[in-house]
Amino acid sequence: MRSSAFIALASVAYASIATVAVASDERTAPLAGSPPVLRSYEPPDSVVFRLPGPPVVAPVPRKLLTTAPVATASPLPSKLVPDPIPPLPVVSKPVDMPVKPALPDAMLQDVAFYCQKYVGQWKQTDARKLLGAPLRSRAAFDEKQTANGKIYAFRDPTGRYRELELDFDSRTGALRTVFVYPPKLSWQEVHRRWTGEVSAADAQQGRKFYSYANRRMDVLVDAQGRVISLGLY
Repeated sequence: MRSSAFIALASVAYASIATVAVASDERTAPLAGSPPVLRSYEPPDSVVFRLPGPPVVAPVPRKLLTTAPVATASPLPSKLVPDPIPPLPVVSKPVDMPVKPALPDAMLQDVAFYCQKYVGQWKQTDARKLLGAPLRSRAAFDEKQTANGKIYAFRDPTGRYRELELDFDSRTGALRTVFVYPPKLSWQEVHRRWTGEVSAADAQQGRKFYSYANRRMDVLVDAQGRVISLGLY
C-alpha cells in the first residue's frame, strides 16, 4: 500500500513540474483550463531591449594643406661659416725657365751671315747663348775622311731657314763653317742675289757644288736646281 501511494504522489509531482515547465516556455498566453496559480502574468524573457545610445557619426576625411618650404636663417653663428678660398696666383712662366735673350737686329735680318761674322771667334758656349741647346750633333771630316771637327744642329730662331748647323774645329774648338738649309730657294735666285764668279763641281746623285770666288760661300744644289744648303766660312 505504501508503494502504491508513493508512486501516485510521484506521478502527481512530476505532472506538476512538467506543467510549470510548459507554462514557463509558453508565456504568450495562459493555457485554457489551467489553474490561476500556474498562469504567468509577466512578459516573456526572450524579448530583446535596445538601450538608447549616441547616434553613429560617419567619419569625415580631412584634407591636409601643403605649403612650399620657406628658407630660414642658419642657427649656427657666422664665424663657423668658412671663408671663400682665395684664387691661386697666376704664374706667367716657371721660375726655372731660362729667359731667352733678345736677338740682335743683324741676326733678325739674316742669321746665317750674322754667325759668319764670328767664324774663328765663337766657341760652342757662345752659340748656345743665342741659339739655345743644340738639337743633335755629328762628326765633320776632311778630304781624307778623317774626323777633324763636330757639327751641331740648332733651330733657327728667326724662322728663315729650316735648320742651322755650326761646325767647330776639334783642335781649337772655334767656329769654322756655318751651314743653313733654305725651305725653298733655287740656284737661279741665289745667283741673282749674290753675283760674282763661281766654279762648279759635280757631286753625288746628280748634285752640283758651286763655289764663289769673290765671297766665302758655297752652294749645294740638287739635280732639279733646288738649293740644299748654303755654306759660309
